[in-house]
Amino acid sequence: MRRLVTDTMVITERNLVRLTRAPDLVLAFTVQPVMFLLLFVYVFGGAIQTPGYEDYKQFLLPGIIVQNIAFGGFVTALGLNEDLKKGLIDRFRSLPMARPAVLAGRTSSDLVTNALSIFVLLGTGLIIGFSFNGSLIEILGGFGILLLFGYAFSWVFALLGLLVSSPEAANSLGFIAVFPLTFISSAFVPVESMPSALQWFAEINPFTIVVDAMRALWVDGQPAGNSVWGAVVWSLVIIAIFAPLAVSRYRRSAGG
Repeated sequence: MRRLVTDTMVITERNLVRLTRAPDLVLAFTVQPVMFLLLFVYVFGGAIQTPGYEDYKQFLLPGIIVQNIAFGGFVTALGLNEDLKKGLIDRFRSLPMARPAVLAGRTSSDLVTNALSIFVLLGTGLIIGFSFNGSLIEILGGFGILLLFGYAFSWVFALLGLLVSSPEAANSLGFIAVFPLTFISSAFVPVESMPSALQWFAEINPFTIVVDAMRALWVDGQPAGNSVWGAVVWSLVIIAIFAPLAVSRYRRSAGG
């Protein structure tokens, strides 16, 4: 266990150091989500009705953050696939290190980048007029849910990165898989405004449940009901499914 923790920290540090040498990836965590936020607020905000919310930005910001957190795992998919193709995974296997540390370190580094993107988006939101209505405990609880949900999707993208043939394929397939889930949810518009078939799907969509939990904790100032527990349960279920699948695929991809 001590070796696993130590090796995981080393791999995490290695992945974070690599980000400083790839500024384009840093832009994906900072500038791109800010562009999404500003475009939706000032281009579409006037045309979208959000009953119960005084301003569209109050409705939108939790949804934008949840979407961005889910897409944060792209770096894991791209990095694992690149390491696999370059033979670096086989090199790691030849070293005296805990085998799960490669995946654990990769997904752990996403927690740092996800936290960065949350602070950047929140800072932008506060500048344009977003305000918290929850207590300090509720605000901190929202941060915890976001990081847990992002960590869960890191395992989804870890599996994807080990399955596909190239980083380009990982980027395309990940976008195709996750992008519709974020839009067929309550992230950008009220679920009630959708056609009945999409509304049914949106109501059970984990993105809707997590976004609703964030709005209850940060914006509504009302009891969150089952949405917070639902967000935690969905995150744990995703981890329980995709983490073992990713570890199993990693062992086969790395040679057994």
